[in-house]
Amino acid sequence: MRAVRASRQDADALRAENEKAPRIPDFGRRIRDLFQPYRRPLALTIVLVLITAGLTVLPPLLTEQAFDQGLFPRGGPNLERLAEIVGAMVLVWLVSQLLGVWQTYLTATIGNGVTASLRERLFSRLQQMELGFFTRTRTGVIQSRLANDVGGVANVLSNTVSSVVGNTVTVIAAFVAMFLLSWQLALVAIVLLPLLAVVQRSVGQRRARIATQTQESLSELSAITQEALSVSGILLAKAFTRQRHETDRYTAESTRQLKLQIRQEMTGQGFFATVQVFLLIVPALVYLVSGLLLANGGDITAGTIVAFTTVQARLTWPLMGLLRVALDLQTSSALFARIFEYLDLRPAITDRADARPVPRDARLGSVEFDHVGFAYPGGPGQEPVRILEDVTFTVEPGASVALVGPSGAGKTTIGYLVPRLWDATSGSVRFAGVDVKDLQQESLLGSIGIVSQETYLFHATIRDNLKYAKPDATDEEIRAAAAAANLHDTIERFPDGYDTVVGERGYRLSGGEKQRIAIARVLLKNPPVVVLDEATSALDSVSERVVQEALDTAAAGRTTIAIAHRLSTIVDADEILVVDAGRIVERGTHHELVRLGGLYARLAAEQEAEDAEIQPA
Repeated sequence: MRAVRASRQDADALRAENEKAPRIPDFGRRIRDLFQPYRRPLALTIVLVLITAGLTVLPPLLTEQAFDQGLFPRGGPNLERLAEIVGAMVLVWLVSQLLGVWQTYLTATIGNGVTASLRERLFSRLQQMELGFFTRTRTGVIQSRLANDVGGVANVLSNTVSSVVGNTVTVIAAFVAMFLLSWQLALVAIVLLPLLAVVQRSVGQRRARIATQTQESLSELSAITQEALSVSGILLAKAFTRQRHETDRYTAESTRQLKLQIRQEMTGQGFFATVQVFLLIVPALVYLVSGLLLANGGDITAGTIVAFTTVQARLTWPLMGLLRVALDLQTSSALFARIFEYLDLRPAITDRADARPVPRDARLGSVEFDHVGFAYPGGPGQEPVRILEDVTFTVEPGASVALVGPSGAGKTTIGYLVPRLWDATSGSVRFAGVDVKDLQQESLLGSIGIVSQETYLFHATIRDNLKYAKPDATDEEIRAAAAAANLHDTIERFPDGYDTVVGERGYRLSGGEKQRIAIARVLLKNPPVVVLDEATSALDSVSERVVQEALDTAAAGRTTIAIAHRLSTIVDADEILVVDAGRIVERGTHHELVRLGGLYARLAAEQEAEDAEIQPA
């Protein structure tokens, strides 16, 4: 099976390699824009690079003078002139090295600054995306864009400018020096360079295609790692003895990544070997041509030949550097394409230009659904998936409404339409008398507290997790919120109290303790509206009673929308809405709905029967 999977992946890789390399509109402009905040240090870097590159041409010219004017002038060695030339050579190298250190500091500052800014912009963009983006995108893939893709272009961002400018100036200066020394020998040194440029472009395009596949494979590896090595993933694998399967899945993708890395590394090695051979045989050709010129009465001195070969030798690394930078830029275009793809994302849910804050008046806390419909977007060429149809109800400030019904009926979707985690596709949802699409998202979300079935806690202390709701909360406020959530005494029994580290996703705490931390967070936030999304469905009966008491405290004096699985938790709701297949099919109080004898009555009877079966004899 693994062999079949591997061969299929290789076939997919070959097909992808035959596709065109990624193209980025306005690529050059967008790269320049990344460096805009660093204009002054960048300008200084370019000046330093120009000076340093210019200085590198002086030693070969000084070498010619050392031979012709110091060591072998007519009349014998001129030691005084030789000392002056040697002193000038030492000074040039000393200044070059000092400027190089300064230049390295500037390029490191600029490159790492641009990389950090790029990573921060990506993270900020992702924070703005709607909930739907994250439900259809694997977390590991998102993490790979932030880590692998941005990390992959870091070296290009750090070294490209200085390398391009420095090597270009060095190459131009070297060519000028070579023509000044001997135009005949210079022609020998550059005759094949145009052909090398053409070959380099072809190699770069191929490496760009392979780089795209490599980054996609890295994304898959990150996704597998995130899924399989999370606490939930490890528990699932152990519970179903699927550790070997997860290892095989990772190994298969790691093998594909290895092959891609090798292919990317080896692509172009033949080209660079050819360039190296060409540059290495040039001195031999120079000696041959020099001999021919001398044999035909040419005016070439030993100093000219030594200086020329010295310049040509110094040309090797700058020229190779330019070719590698050009190749790296073509290769990194695949990474930049993936980065810019995320930077160009536009949230589906945004504030309108005239959006306003939630009005703080008598209607604060009211929630109205007016013939609301909702559908999840379908995939390419697919119809949207209808979830809600013609949902209408009103919750007055301070009142409580419960949503009940079969799984998949649309209860949670209704709850998430209030804070605009999703947007209604028809009808309108009003908060405090205003359509939520006309309200500022930050103001709207700040007015709503959400307690979900799956509580997310950070790998931090209990205090830090509570202060996430209100960073400036005092210890007294934290303790009061914990006490109101029936949590303070439990925390005090821990050896470290509020400084207890809860572990990854809070796995060091029980389900009931995690839920009460979530409730305490909402109490610290103190919103006028609370959405309770099946907050007790995963708890045992004892924990459920404790958490329910905390929920009752959280709901007191607030508008409450409770999505319930256990009907016993919502019998006192002001109104119960029974949702089935995306529609409200019944509404009323608990007693009214039981007497009605419809879906709610059947659900209540089934739960009573289940509770009776688990009662101890």
